[in-house]
Amino acid sequence: MKIQDDIIKNTNKCKKDHSCLSDDATDLCKVELSIEDKVHFIKCNNENICNYRIPFGYSFVCTCPVRKELYNRYKV
Repeated sequence: MKIQDDIIKNTNKCKKDHSCLSDDATDLCKVELSIEDKVHFIKCNNENICNYRIPFGYSFVCTCPVRKELYNRYKV
C-alpha cells in the first residue's frame, strides 16, 4: 500500500511510528463507519493511547491522516 509522503509527514503525532504501513499491521483500528470519506468511526483492538483517536459518545473518531487515507483508498 502506498501513501503520499505529504500525508505521512502530516501524521507527526504518531506514537506507533507508522506501523499501520507495515505488512504486519495487527494493531490497526477497524473503521466501522465512514461518512463521505471524511469522518471515520473506529473500533480499536487495544486501549493504547493514540493522539488521533477522539471519543465521541460510545465510539471513537479517527483523525489520523494516514489511517483515513488507507481506508479511503484501500478500504482496509
